[in-house]
Amino acid sequence: MQFRPRRSALYMPASNARALEKAKTLPADMVIFDLEDAVAPEAKPAAREQAAAAARSGGYGSREVVIRINALDTPWGKNDAAAAVSAAPDGILVPKIATPDDARRIASLLAGAPQRTRLWLMIETPLAILRIADIAALAREPATRLAGFVMGTNDLAKETRADLGADRVAALCWLSATITAARAFGLDVLDGVYNNFRDLEGFRRECESGRRLGMDGKTLIHPDQLAIANEVFAPSADDIAWSRKVIAAFELPENKGKGVITVDGRMVEIMHADIARRTVAIADAIAGSRP
Repeated sequence: MQFRPRRSALYMPASNARALEKAKTLPADMVIFDLEDAVAPEAKPAAREQAAAAARSGGYGSREVVIRINALDTPWGKNDAAAAVSAAPDGILVPKIATPDDARRIASLLAGAPQRTRLWLMIETPLAILRIADIAALAREPATRLAGFVMGTNDLAKETRADLGADRVAALCWLSATITAARAFGLDVLDGVYNNFRDLEGFRRECESGRRLGMDGKTLIHPDQLAIANEVFAPSADDIAWSRKVIAAFELPENKGKGVITVDGRMVEIMHADIARRTVAIADAIAGSRP
């Protein structure tokens, strides 16, 4: 199985041609060309064409290129979806998902895209949280091409009238439920944005909190947030060294077929070898993507 690092996913307004070009030089694992929140209604048609052209032109190297379209029930959604499919990005991100049928509807529109174009869903409505296991189970349906979820914490806070505060206690239910459902069906989850991009200390705390919860990475609104997200969500040197040791130990002839072994005096199960392989694969992908 191939694992991609998704430590940092930077939203770029698709109406800003300079921003789309600059994305080619930024150390983001994923760039999201945004047609929704970052674009004024009158600018959406031009932004749609600009995002599609940028995705087609390439030049983004190992960065994962994703287009966030407008919701299908808006005046722009279906045209956005058609343009995104024709541009064949790595992913299409869909907002305002509430039910599995919402996701199936957009998945049906992806039929003309290359197989590598995957579906990402914004989890940002109360109903989506209540139905999150059913939505995640769509990963069992190959036609959906479901790759993962992106948390829309701002929208969830608005809809529930919650005050997230500095510790996001009010969001822990949403975040943990989404991560648990995603992992049950092999999906990735990206944490919501941190609004005060000048508060890098607060941003680091939220990244560290997200990683402890099990997030794969964080969505970002400013390039200044990239370095911290990439650092926090990357495997540490100690994690990598231990993972390589665990893999090597399970590959020894005397340990072949064993479910439990001892490494440096610690009991290690076969599931830890699976975790170790993922850690090493992510670390190698990160190293391979550096200029």
